[in-house]
Amino acid sequence: MFDEDRQVGATTAERDTILDRLPAPLRDITDRLARTFASHGQQLYLVGGVVRDLLLGRPVTDLDLTTSAEPQQTKQLGQEAGAEAIYTVGEAFGTIGLVFDGVSVEITTFREEHYPTPDRHPEVRYGTTLLGDLARRDFTINAIAVDVNSGGIIDPFGGQEDLARRLIRAVGSPRERFAEDPLRILRAVRFAAELGFHIEPATLAAMKELAAELERISVERIAAELNRLLVAPDAAHGVRLLREARLLPHVLPELLPLAEDPGRGRHKNIWNHTLQVVGQAPPRLAVRWAALLHDAAKPMTRSVDEHGEVHFFGHEVEGANLARRTLRRLRQDKALIERVARLVELHLRPAAYDETWTDSAVRRLMVEAGDLLEDLLDLVAADVTSARAHRRRQAARRIARLREHIRRLEEEAALAEIKSPLDGHELMAIFGLPPGRWIGELKAHLRELVIEGMIAPGDKDAALAEARRWMAEHHSPAPDQ
Repeated sequence: MFDEDRQVGATTAERDTILDRLPAPLRDITDRLARTFASHGQQLYLVGGVVRDLLLGRPVTDLDLTTSAEPQQTKQLGQEAGAEAIYTVGEAFGTIGLVFDGVSVEITTFREEHYPTPDRHPEVRYGTTLLGDLARRDFTINAIAVDVNSGGIIDPFGGQEDLARRLIRAVGSPRERFAEDPLRILRAVRFAAELGFHIEPATLAAMKELAAELERISVERIAAELNRLLVAPDAAHGVRLLREARLLPHVLPELLPLAEDPGRGRHKNIWNHTLQVVGQAPPRLAVRWAALLHDAAKPMTRSVDEHGEVHFFGHEVEGANLARRTLRRLRQDKALIERVARLVELHLRPAAYDETWTDSAVRRLMVEAGDLLEDLLDLVAADVTSARAHRRRQAARRIARLREHIRRLEEEAALAEIKSPLDGHELMAIFGLPPGRWIGELKAHLRELVIEGMIAPGDKDAALAEARRWMAEHHSPAPDQ
């Protein structure tokens, strides 16, 4: 057992509050599990991301725990604690999934893992101590545990200090941790992007040294980490670290020409511009990928005219092709691939908007963009990175005017779609009358009621009832034909 005061240096009051930071439903589940496991003489601790996030004041929505109980007993104790469902998909690795009132809980037996090769399937050996379990984890900020009975914090590797210093540091030897599972190299970057942390120098040095080991990891695992990195709050920091840690050749070689481009003359450094666009783009996966790739074809399309002016003719088309190749190599979802490629292909169009654009020109853009329109406008807004404040303001006003133009056209189109639920032929058949002015008047009346919300669009029954009432009140015995 641990001497918690020695491990943490925490006061009793501090220990008592850590569990109180859990949302009430999660605290209730934790208490139920704590009582049940303790009654059978088994240790149980909160571990990993949930502890890290509690200490950082971040939201916690599920629970990860580690225990001295082996999986078979964990299933029994979970059921005794009132779990409504039990999942055994991870049982081979010592993990049992439980569900309490819709909340997911994972409980893993103490482990001491051996990685014979850098893949996702280590040889699992059940451990006997919490210390052994924490020592196998990737980073110190993820190697902190909380005793669910006492609230005591167990932190043998200084994770709390690294949280305070905003550092990503490997547990023990960085080289050993990354050799065990090279994906941890990319996870370090992803955590830095999610938390806004820096990477401790020795850990970063080991990442650079072992970067090529990432090529032994499945492309699906690489893609999953890149996706999480790109939607992180500080994605630009993460992308910057991919280059700093020398990971680009092994995870995104398509970006190497962009990253190595120095920029010339009046043209800004394209890599730095790309980082800024990624940072300014909203955290939606397709938009962030498009932000990352929107100028990736500029190095291959650069030309210089007779006046020394630099151009990148067609970089949006070449960029769309490059985006498709990149995302296909990463085996991304087909819908995402097409969405990103189209955003890259169209990203110059809205930026050219000015007051000379006619309604038909804006409608053409709306049709071309389709359901990408909002993502496209957000990408174009993020693509404004001029160092001159007045140019940024001008660009922002231009995009705002385009949004307003689109909104007006959408309202007009929606209004044009509002019509009487009954057409002229139906009205003539219902009332047995020939064509005449009465049809237009009645349809206008029914349309007005649809606009006012008194008749739902397309509600023929309600329209028929109102049409009969209107005809009884307004129709003369000899209708005007």
